[in-house]
Amino acid sequence: MTETYDYIIVGAGTAGCLLANRLSADPNVSVLLLEAGGKDNYVWIHIPVGYLYCISNPRTDWCFKTETEPGLNGRALAYPRGKVLGGCSSINGMIYMRGQARDYDQWRQMGCAGWGWDDVLPVFRKSEDYYLGADDMHGAGGEWRVEEARVRWDILDAFQEAAESLGIPRVDDFNRGSNEGSSYFRVNQRGGVRWNASKAFLKPIRHRRNLRIETGAHVRRLVVRDGRVSGVAYTQNGMEREAACRREVVLSAGAIGSPHILELSGIGRGEVLQKAGLPVVHEMPSVGENLQDHLQLRCAYKVSGIRTLNEQASKLSGKAAIALEYLLRRSGPMSMAPSQLGLFTRSDDTRETPNLQYHVQPLSLDKFGDPVHPFPAFTASVCNLRPDSRGSVHAVSGDFRAQPAIRPNYLSTESDRQVAADSIRLTRRIVDQPALQRYRPEEFKPGPAYQSEEELVEAAGNVGTTIFHPVGTCRMGTDAGSVVDPQLRLRGLSGLRIADASIMPTITSGNTNSPTLMIAEKAASMILS
Repeated sequence: MTETYDYIIVGAGTAGCLLANRLSADPNVSVLLLEAGGKDNYVWIHIPVGYLYCISNPRTDWCFKTETEPGLNGRALAYPRGKVLGGCSSINGMIYMRGQARDYDQWRQMGCAGWGWDDVLPVFRKSEDYYLGADDMHGAGGEWRVEEARVRWDILDAFQEAAESLGIPRVDDFNRGSNEGSSYFRVNQRGGVRWNASKAFLKPIRHRRNLRIETGAHVRRLVVRDGRVSGVAYTQNGMEREAACRREVVLSAGAIGSPHILELSGIGRGEVLQKAGLPVVHEMPSVGENLQDHLQLRCAYKVSGIRTLNEQASKLSGKAAIALEYLLRRSGPMSMAPSQLGLFTRSDDTRETPNLQYHVQPLSLDKFGDPVHPFPAFTASVCNLRPDSRGSVHAVSGDFRAQPAIRPNYLSTESDRQVAADSIRLTRRIVDQPALQRYRPEEFKPGPAYQSEEELVEAAGNVGTTIFHPVGTCRMGTDAGSVVDPQLRLRGLSGLRIADASIMPTITSGNTNSPTLMIAEKAASMILS
């Protein structure tokens, strides 16, 4: 079965939803949006705390796993990626974060003209609906709702006070170009309900006759003929289908999916393709390389004399009270993003801008999805914003249903190991301040026994886990080794652009969902022009 469209978008995640909205605004063009997952009608997508039930759930998550990681002392990690309309915006932490002006200026300095901070700030503002209204840094009236969190915790206020005593200032807004300081995160919610990309960009335009949205449509490969990507082959309801494209195919399957689909199509490094039993259609050695991610080190402390979520959420009566508060007010723990308090600071004085981000939570658990601990505790997760380690994503089989091999290669450089050790030391310094000492904190992750440099690196390998920010596997650049050019066009073949987090040359200094939205907005403008 073959049908023809002007544009085909592969992946209805954060980027794909916006692209479908913008490209179908012209009633004279036809747009096909393909999503391997299902509709976003699962109740836990919309209740903020529902990420606990969406991650590692095959209804909403690809349920990927990494290969065993030497830097994590031989552990393999669950690697969540959204498999549903809205993609990762349907299962993520809802934190609205742009990163630092320095991130984008570095992209421009690397040869990516049009991607500096002054270039991308208007693009962020275009889709934004900021709860305080428009100003020189924020937009209002756009589709992407940004609000204050609807919950506060005394233990988080104490952590903020302790950080301030070490010179980490309180700030009102992380999204003005420099995110240094501490604040409660702004979140993508509307009235205490998750605001995902599907609600923002697809729901208002479902009536458009020129837009066709297909769920359960798993792309097998791109169709390449005579040096041009001319369509997409996919499977839906057990049937093999093919869609042809008059203008452009836009690959928005994410930092894992996009390089995988390229390789399934014979586009990539020859030796990788041949090992997986795939033909070499177009040699591109950099496809699937340059994987970057933020590794979070989850440091946890027992406390006394102050309330945390642990004791409330571990009792039936507490859970009932939490549910009632959300039912009546859309506030309280059920409205919580996974992290509430954020800090951006430096691991040492040589850093020009903050290279660490804290996600501080009034709870503790062994891993997401597990029950909270039965004692009062908080968690201070800290991640290296600019890791030097580089990993890869590669196909291992010609079967499109087989998961690619994901190797983040965490803590593989001496610089990353140094930052990890310094991060744990800094966390301990914050906890040692009077504002927190009054609650008699006791470190139980990684544990006070880890003291020397070597021991702290081992501890980082024990407690480190992904914070779900993979980027970079279809790198943008002007050099011959880049996968796409600064207009996001695939090198060496016509008819294809890539628009998602995979095109980032270097990872942004913070949560990556809204930067992905910005990338899609710029891509749409480039395509339409």
